[in-house]
Amino acid sequence: MTDWSIASGQMLTILVMAVALGMDAFSLGIGIGLKGIRRRDVLKLSAIIALFHILMPLGGMVMGQYVGELLGGIATSAAGALLLLLGGHMVYSSVRGESVDSIDHRTVWGTLVFSFSVSIDSFSVGVSLGMFSSHLFVTVLLFGLTGGLMSVMGLMLGRHVSRSLGGYGEALGGVILFGFGLLFLI
Repeated sequence: MTDWSIASGQMLTILVMAVALGMDAFSLGIGIGLKGIRRRDVLKLSAIIALFHILMPLGGMVMGQYVGELLGGIATSAAGALLLLLGGHMVYSSVRGESVDSIDHRTVWGTLVFSFSVSIDSFSVGVSLGMFSSHLFVTVLLFGLTGGLMSVMGLMLGRHVSRSLGGYGEALGGVILFGFGLLFLI
């Protein structure tokens, strides 16, 4: 095999990993978008998600294999539980027909919680990134760009669909977040 074919194979692997990691941001972005989100908030939230998709794999690499395996399951479970609560709360709020306080994606805390929950799997992937050490910068940059772009697409799609669904958009978004919380816990 030539050096070019090895490098292109590694880049294809990194791209597939980036898209797989970005699917959480896309799917959960649809759920948040269905709740209703301004364009400015789409860009802000997506930029933070992109940053987390860069920092989490780097953190995974620093923490090492043992700690990654130890914390990976706990962190994923915590993220799943958080999504269950957020999704359930959104459904409850829309069914009750009254405004109930929930995690607000427009606040710093809400943005960080959402970004962390969609980026947690990047941490465990970062633990195994040692085999791509020659492409570390490209890898984490591609993870960040892909995660940010996919979150923009998901948030905008959810935002567009929520206009058609009216009051049911928040309930549907809550069901999506609840479903992903269950998937994280299973």
